[in-house]
Amino acid sequence: MPPALKTRLFGWAMLATLFTFLLNTYLTVGLELPSAGNLFSGDFSLGALLQLGIYVGGIAFAVWLVYSHQERTLRADAEAINGFNAFLIRGFFWAVLFVGLADMSISFMRVQDLLGNFFTEDTVKALGRSNFRGLYVHYPLIAAGFLLAVFTRTLGFHWLALLIVAAELAIVITRFIFSYEQAFMGDLVRFWYAALFLFASAYTLLHEGHVRVDVFYAGLARRTKGRVNSIGAVVFGMALCWTILIIGLKGKASIIYGPLASFEVSQSGFGMYTKYLMAAYLGVFAITMLIQFVSQMFESRADTRDDPGGREPPSEDFATS
Repeated sequence: MPPALKTRLFGWAMLATLFTFLLNTYLTVGLELPSAGNLFSGDFSLGALLQLGIYVGGIAFAVWLVYSHQERTLRADAEAINGFNAFLIRGFFWAVLFVGLADMSISFMRVQDLLGNFFTEDTVKALGRSNFRGLYVHYPLIAAGFLLAVFTRTLGFHWLALLIVAAELAIVITRFIFSYEQAFMGDLVRFWYAALFLFASAYTLLHEGHVRVDVFYAGLARRTKGRVNSIGAVVFGMALCWTILIIGLKGKASIIYGPLASFEVSQSGFGMYTKYLMAAYLGVFAITMLIQFVSQMFESRADTRDDPGGREPPSEDFATS
C-alpha cells in the first residue's frame, strides 16, 4: 500500500505554516513590517509581498519534502518529528534550569547587597533592570541550554521535579527554622513548576499519559482508535494550539508577545526577573503540542491503514529518537 500522501502533505504543511507564522509574527509585530493580510486591502508593498512569499515558500518546501521522499512511511515521519520535538523540549528544560539558577543567584545577591563585591557599580545598576538581565543574562543562557541539548539525551523531567522539591524544602527550612524568606525563593518554585507542567505535555501525549474520558474508546478496534485519534488531533488538538498562538501573538499587547517585548517582571520587589519567560511558556506549550499532534496524526493514520510497525508507548525512548 503506497504512503498516504494527502496525510503527509497536510502534516508537513501544518509544520511549515507553524514556523512561517512565527517568523512572520516577528516581522509584523516586532519589526512592524506590513503583513500578508494587507494584500487584501490593496497594499502591494515589498514587505507585504515578502510575508506572503515566506508562507508560500514554507508550503512549497513541505510539498517538495513529501514528493521527494514518497517512499517514506507515516511512522518514519512520526519518528523524525518526535526526535525534533525531543530536541526542542531538551533545550527548553536546560534553559529554564540555567536561567532559574542564575537569576535566583543574582536576586539573592541583590537582597543581601553582595553584587558590589563582584561587579562594578554600573553593572549592579544594570542588573536591576529587567531588559538588561533578559538580554545579557537570560538569552545567552537559553542559547547555552539549546547547545547542551545537542549533546545530551535526557529530557530532565525527573531532575527538574527533584529540584522543585528541593527549592520548596529550602523555603520551609529557612522560613520556619531561620525565619528567613525572600520573594525570589517562591518565584523559583513557580518558574520551574510551570516549566515542568507545560513543557512535559508533549512528552505525556507521546506516552498517552493525558487524562482520557473513556466511555467507548477502550473497546474499539485498533483501526477505529486510529480514526478517533487522528480526527481528535486535528479538530481539537491542533485547533487549540493555533488558538493559543494566534491570540497570544497577534499584537504588541497580546498575552504572550506583550510580556516578552517589555521584559515584564512581577511586583514582588527583589524577586526574580523571569515573569516574561513564564508568559512564553504558553507559546512553548502550543508549539511543542502542535508538533506532537502532527506526529500523533501520522501514527494514528498509519494504524487505520494497518501499516506495519505499530508503536507501543515507550518508557524512556522519547529523548533518543
